[in-house]
Amino acid sequence: MNPAPNLILVGPTGAGKTSIGRRVAERFGLAFVDADQAIVERTGASIATLFEHVGEAGFREREKAVLRELVAGCGQLISTGGGAVLDADNRLLMKQRGYVVYLQVGVEAQLKRLGRCSNRPLLQRADREQVLHDMALTREPLYREIADLTLDTDGLTPPEATARLTQLLAHRWQPIEENA
Repeated sequence: MNPAPNLILVGPTGAGKTSIGRRVAERFGLAFVDADQAIVERTGASIATLFEHVGEAGFREREKAVLRELVAGCGQLISTGGGAVLDADNRLLMKQRGYVVYLQVGVEAQLKRLGRCSNRPLLQRADREQVLHDMALTREPLYREIADLTLDTDGLTPPEATARLTQLLAHRWQPIEENA
């Protein structure tokens, strides 16, 4: 067993971090927290608006601050944004404060799952497939670096992936409570 105060999901956009995360949190009695949604709530601006006004660098600063705040808690399943692993401090925080699950997905499956999704600023280009390949090239080694467990979600529905992940976690992760 690998004890940790939080369960943290990392992986590319379209891997199922939110849909699977909500279900897994419910099964384990954890509070579900979507880091991107937390950024929106704290800033009062959508992710797209943040990218437009402060650029990716400004967004990443806000993401880092929110992630630092979130991982300080306990008893949560935190669904991170796909690029949260780009920052070395974020990777260290996630490893220190959580059991990290990398939800893996291939580019073909991402394209199917994302469809014509318009709320992901980095994908608002004609060459979406190439963008996803480029992101995977940069981010995949970082996901693997911090992952305690990897689950390939290609070909799995959210309920199937949830069942598989729940079974794996039951044997590998133990939530720990901390005294406040």
